[in-house]
Amino acid sequence: MEINQKNLESAFYSDGYQLGMQVCAANLAPEAMNSAISEMYNSIDSFIETLSEFAQKQNQPVHCAKGCEWCCHQPVFALSFEMDFLTRYIENNFDVETKSRIKLQAENKVKAFGFLREAELLNAKFPCPLLEDGACMAYSARPMACRIYLSSEVKSCLRFFREPGDIDSIPALLNLPLRAGKMMNEGFKAALKSSGYETKEYRIEEKLV
Repeated sequence: MEINQKNLESAFYSDGYQLGMQVCAANLAPEAMNSAISEMYNSIDSFIETLSEFAQKQNQPVHCAKGCEWCCHQPVFALSFEMDFLTRYIENNFDVETKSRIKLQAENKVKAFGFLREAELLNAKFPCPLLEDGACMAYSARPMACRIYLSSEVKSCLRFFREPGDIDSIPALLNLPLRAGKMMNEGFKAALKSSGYETKEYRIEEKLV
């Protein structure tokens, strides 16, 4: 199966843009925003599922699975509309005690690494505030960056976790999902901008605090 990456990126950008324009047509209503983001996530998840099935048949399986948490200890950047989606999910699905625990864990991560520059953050390992027992507490609402971060070799992720300062130690990430998810988010963001919605980028813990 041959995939033209430029055409793929264009298609995902267009899909994201169209979903964003639906939100604009609804005057940026929260319900419309929520629905569009859900559809966007479902689309990228379906693409990744298909890609993973193909990779499995080619004896190059994706090694990411529940309980494999090495990537959950590094900084995750998400756009403002994604963080609004995530915080709504937390507000609607967790009790007061759990929400307080998440906030405390977010505050601890901000205190640990909030002063670092973006370039220095890559090597800063600290668990995500939503990580519990090796899995994400808000898995269905996780940002695009978490969905598209897929590795073909779990050993490379473990190496990167244990030896972040080693310039030769990098995760064996699949490029196609990374590009597809980024372009879908970019298309969505561009559409929202046409209606005056300015998108910002946050580290997850910053917004959860």
